[in-house]
Amino acid sequence: MARQYFGTDGIRGRANAAITPELAMKVAQATGVLFQRTGDQRHRVVIGKDTRLSGYMIEYAMVAGFTSVGMDVLLLGPMPTPAVAMLTPSMRADVGVMISASHNPYEDNGIKLFGPDGFKLSDEVEAEIESMLTREVPPKLSKPADLGRAKRIEGAQARYIEFTKRTLTRSLSLEGLRIVIDCANGSGYKVAPEALWELGAEVFSIGVEPDGFNINREVGSTAPGALIKKVHEVRADIGIALDGDADRVIIVDEMGKVVDGDQLMAVIAASWLEEGRLKHPGIIATVMSNLGLERYLSSLGLTLERTAVGDRHVLEAMRAKGYNLGGEQSGHIILSDYCTTGDGLVAALQLLAVVKRLGKPVSQVCRRFVPVPQILKNVRGVTKSTLDEAHVIHAIEEGRQRLGACGGRLVIRPSGTEPVIRVMGEADDQDLVESVVDEICDTLAAAPPIAAE
Repeated sequence: MARQYFGTDGIRGRANAAITPELAMKVAQATGVLFQRTGDQRHRVVIGKDTRLSGYMIEYAMVAGFTSVGMDVLLLGPMPTPAVAMLTPSMRADVGVMISASHNPYEDNGIKLFGPDGFKLSDEVEAEIESMLTREVPPKLSKPADLGRAKRIEGAQARYIEFTKRTLTRSLSLEGLRIVIDCANGSGYKVAPEALWELGAEVFSIGVEPDGFNINREVGSTAPGALIKKVHEVRADIGIALDGDADRVIIVDEMGKVVDGDQLMAVIAASWLEEGRLKHPGIIATVMSNLGLERYLSSLGLTLERTAVGDRHVLEAMRAKGYNLGGEQSGHIILSDYCTTGDGLVAALQLLAVVKRLGKPVSQVCRRFVPVPQILKNVRGVTKSTLDEAHVIHAIEEGRQRLGACGGRLVIRPSGTEPVIRVMGEADDQDLVESVVDEICDTLAAAPPIAAE
């Protein structure tokens, strides 16, 4: 059954259009009712947000919703998503809320929910909240004497900074490293530079002047141009770019070359293998991770298991199969020894630890494999029903066989939020990949229009 509110990562949409104060309050009421345990103890929720202007509106609407059903609210202010995930169990809260639309522009916003264990809610729990949102029966409101209280928490940023530092050995110092950190004018704009400075690095910060409108605008992990320029300007050893809610990261080496999540996972996997820290001989990644990563891991005796796109799917597979390292090419890196979700800063610190230990330039440390030629194209104006057409099925199967014959892969992925089909092909023969991807895209584009689903 299609969901009306929850997508692959919480609820997300246009602020004050799809994500309204009314919806935010209802989500808070439904979640608060669901997570209140039996007994007389007080129940609490922690709420963090990024730097979007609409965050104030949604935050106060959710405070009204939670307090109206008797839950106390602890307000963290601007904080990374992984900080909310960490602080939820640390502060003995029943629920954690992150108000953010991640790498989207400021016009969008969203609501991510965490359970008392700090993990994102399961599909089943989200479906229960969704059902409560769509029912006509209003939530049971608390009596005046039982209303919740709201309180701003001082020192939450310091708690998270200390947490990130403790993911490294106490003896490790970043002294001698010149680091540029790009915080995307988002939720990590205070904590990330401070953590790196406290660890001894010489820090140059960009994307640390949020004004409510400039989150992810020409800065951050999805727009590395500003970071590349700054790395060259100050002759930095490394550049680190977070996204708006700081749960993903990309790296720029001292030569100004971008290092994606696949290379980061390769570095961390090899390091953890050497140190005996991998709980399972391999990692979890998505269907989008490069074939070069899979081959590199195989050379180390490690496996790569693939999931559907989305860090949530990666984490579910990690928990089910006992892996402690996984992630996405886009830079969501999950280190489950420390975090219950992707954490861009913690992942960057793991890389920096390897750089310090090896004493080599980042360009050498991070080039673990040569990526296999990979092409991704989007075909707009078509829905997943198009994939059921006989001639489309034939074209896809033929393309899959052509790439498979030389050890390549073909991934066809319908978007879950818009009428777009994503076509990704990879193989050692780039000309072949381009030919196969273009032919499939042409076939999809030529398909007769189908009514929106």
